[in-house]
Amino acid sequence: MKNNLVENNMLKEFYIPTYIFVPESPAEKVSQIPSCPVIVFINTKSGGQLGHDLIVTYRKLLNNSQVFDLLEEAPDKVLHKLYGNMERLKRDGDTLAAEIHRRLRLIVAGGDGTAGWLLGVVSDLKLVHPPPVATVPLGTGNNLPYSFGWGKRNPGTDEKSVLSFLQSVRQAKEMKIDSWHIVMKMESPKGSTCDPIAPLDLPHSLHAFHRVPDNPQDKEYSCTFRGGFWNYFSMGMDAQVSYAFHSERKLHPEKFKNQLSNQHFQENVQALFMTLNIAHLAKVKIMKKSGKWETLEIPQSIRSIVCLNLPSFSGGLNPWGTPSERKQRKRDLVMPPLVDDGLLEIVGFKDAWHGLVLLSPKGHGTRLAQAHRVQFKFHKDTTDHAYMRLDGEPWNQPLPKDDGKVLVEISHAGQVKMLATKNCIAKGIHEALAMSTVHPESSSSSDDTDDDDDFAEERKNFGAALSFRYMDDVTKE
Repeated sequence: MKNNLVENNMLKEFYIPTYIFVPESPAEKVSQIPSCPVIVFINTKSGGQLGHDLIVTYRKLLNNSQVFDLLEEAPDKVLHKLYGNMERLKRDGDTLAAEIHRRLRLIVAGGDGTAGWLLGVVSDLKLVHPPPVATVPLGTGNNLPYSFGWGKRNPGTDEKSVLSFLQSVRQAKEMKIDSWHIVMKMESPKGSTCDPIAPLDLPHSLHAFHRVPDNPQDKEYSCTFRGGFWNYFSMGMDAQVSYAFHSERKLHPEKFKNQLSNQHFQENVQALFMTLNIAHLAKVKIMKKSGKWETLEIPQSIRSIVCLNLPSFSGGLNPWGTPSERKQRKRDLVMPPLVDDGLLEIVGFKDAWHGLVLLSPKGHGTRLAQAHRVQFKFHKDTTDHAYMRLDGEPWNQPLPKDDGKVLVEISHAGQVKMLATKNCIAKGIHEALAMSTVHPESSSSSDDTDDDDDFAEERKNFGAALSFRYMDDVTKE
């Protein structure tokens, strides 16, 4: 009886009444203002049966209105409606709504792609005080949760495990991380056989749309893909292996019910794939803090290239490692890599077995550069497709031939807030300054420009949700 009382009192710290979500609901008096009000988003397809089990437990412990199944309700619609209602309540003098607005934290359970989906929606909200996000590892790689101390294995779904996780969310610290914008522009002659990839096959945080040519008589059409990421963008062999895994899992979901078997599958098929080397596939340019584009020399042996923001890849491995001071000076590197310094670490892999060196204590990939912006220009007539991956979600990107042009550019696009535990391995500028290991000029600005910028018009939002401002709904009444 005593344990139940303690548990009930603890749950009040996270509870949000229904009327905060549903405008027509009657106001509800609560005995105390929650210190850590949470909204929970769960991908019930993730983790086999675990996603479904987890949502049952959360709905048992919390108000059903604050726990959402992502297969039934998209986060952009949920948050759009929620923030619009909270603004109305605050305007009417509701102090509880004001405090929930100020203290709100989000929990997302799923793979890295699911977490990226929610982060994209929060970014597109453009809130003055965006809520920080905690991630529950329900995917295969779980690089986002692992980087911020939430682990990389499926959590327990029982009440005790969920209560423990909620306590960790309440005690977690806020931490900023860089957001990265990616734009792909494809231009092909009219009637080309290269069609845009189907929306269902794209990652959640990457959308395709057609641009209207400036000149109506122009015979060429342009298709643009726009999105964002927080952990990594990769291209080549690793993305091809991941794509094979996801395709097989769609066909035979019964074979992939736990994380260990999922990882074994990817490891076993790596040796079967051979892709073009990156230098043969595309020309790569980078922009450092100087603001000038320069060509990045890619060794002919490199068959995968990874633009990495967090210190976790392929289930918790760190392909950047720790370069010596000599190598750092020689390659103009910032030491150590930070998650909020406005720089991506660019790493290459030679073949399937090269990735195995990461398992050794000092193993790392081929360090290529650190950059504020990255651009890929694909060579003509090399191949009709390229495998790519954003934060764990792979796709097979068609490429036009003949006179077609394909450009991919990655640029800094602000920051989001994550929740981090005491076991967090990600480091920011604040921690680095405390250790006196970061250059003063490494702080970032998201509005760096270049005289020859073809992507300025496209760099508007992440495309994970339609752009909206919740205040519009308030002022229309």
